[in-house]
Amino acid sequence: MSESKVVKAVPKMPQSWRQETKAHKFCPGCGHGMILKALGEVVDELGIQDRLVFVCDIGCSLLAWDLFNADGVQTHHGRATPVATGLKRANPDLICIAYMGDGGGYAIGAQHLVNACVRNERITVLLANNTNYAMTGGQMAPTSLIGQKTETSPYGRDLAKQGSPMKGPEMVAAITGPGAYSARATVAKYKQMKSYIKKAVLNQMEGRGFSFVECLSACPTNWKTNAKQTWAFLEEQMGAEFPVGEKKGGDCNE
Repeated sequence: MSESKVVKAVPKMPQSWRQETKAHKFCPGCGHGMILKALGEVVDELGIQDRLVFVCDIGCSLLAWDLFNADGVQTHHGRATPVATGLKRANPDLICIAYMGDGGGYAIGAQHLVNACVRNERITVLLANNTNYAMTGGQMAPTSLIGQKTETSPYGRDLAKQGSPMKGPEMVAAITGPGAYSARATVAKYKQMKSYIKKAVLNQMEGRGFSFVECLSACPTNWKTNAKQTWAFLEEQMGAEFPVGEKKGGDCNE
């Protein structure tokens, strides 16, 4: 006879923690709202609202500072990862989520991301990749595609001058230790994205290692695209450059 598994009941959220759904402050068509909705659903399903610390970076991600009825910290640009690390080390019972854009994680915050990976910090990092610095007008970012025109690359990103787009989840998978989780999701596949975010949070809760999910996100304001063009760029061009899937942990071999 197989042993029965003990399943812990998810605690009910106290009435004092409940709040009505509120509209986000992002531009119409922006993908941040979908990423944050998925995170909110995961927090509710896991019953961790009273342990959550939401750490948001400067940039468009900062507009999420008051979306969750939970403890939060706003950091200087690129510093969400070390702040989350410090909170987790000071109180390991906390669930620390660092939320940022591609600039905050792969440019000014790259040193923090790399060293948190090397140390296999027990935090979760969620990164929105929309291939540009959206808050400040749409400049070229580490994830801008080859040939992509931005405010600072009017003739398109040049491979010879600016190099290749950053592959964050692949890097995280390569430099983290055992127990880490790394994946790339897309707002075009909401259920899959939510499942990856949930795995990343559970990985932290189980104390296994660093957890990272990059989410391909839409930015029609700075891409200057209509709805059809936005979805085509997200699914076809970004999807081809940035393969969606788990890179370490989950269903992958570690």
